[in-house]
Amino acid sequence: MKGSLLYEGKAKKVYHVDGEPNQLILSYKNDATAFNGKKKDRFEGKGRLNNLITSKVFEYLKQNQISSHFIEALNDTEQLVEKTTIIPLEVVVRNVAAGSITRRLGIQEKQPFEPPLVELFYKDDELGDPIINDEHAYHLTGISEEELSQIKQMALKVNSQLLQLFKVAKLKLVDFKLEFGRLEDGTIVLADEISPDTCRLWDLDTGEKMDKDVFRESLGDLISVYETILQRLEENTCAK
Repeated sequence: MKGSLLYEGKAKKVYHVDGEPNQLILSYKNDATAFNGKKKDRFEGKGRLNNLITSKVFEYLKQNQISSHFIEALNDTEQLVEKTTIIPLEVVVRNVAAGSITRRLGIQEKQPFEPPLVELFYKDDELGDPIINDEHAYHLTGISEEELSQIKQMALKVNSQLLQLFKVAKLKLVDFKLEFGRLEDGTIVLADEISPDTCRLWDLDTGEKMDKDVFRESLGDLISVYETILQRLEENTCAK
């Protein structure tokens, strides 16, 4: 089933699927990077955890009528997805101030955003993924005003669903990054991954950080934190 390697990124390897030109296999790696690749390490089992967490999240979103490229988890570290042309845009939804926005704008950490704040970043490693406005997005990515409006609406719908999912798992969804891609017919769907690598999650009871900030800030054992998230999600989804 798995064909030749198409592309290798910081977190995943992407493979062709023999006989299925419109499908791909994503293979999650154990690598961890932060600060645009300036901090790097490798954690045994991280690929498995991000694959299984992402699979559970995408399955949950599908049950709630949110389309993505996800088809199914193939094994512990790989998933089958629809082939998309990724739009070079990172859409960040913020429910609470944390991370770069506190440094950029001097907003105090933990300040809530009501309604949630949506920010756009141009997906370009060489430029450091700079923050951009809507007009920049039209010029740099080729999307239309209508398509960008659709993407923002989808991002807020994802936020609404994930707030509920993580709350039952006793986690506060602080912020997260989404990517979108076009299917062969031009339809825009959610793509990439949704995991503790791409979300900020705080324990609802203790406020403890439960995401890649554990690695960024050298706060503890990344794998045990990700295992806890998977366990809570499994308990939550099994209970339904």
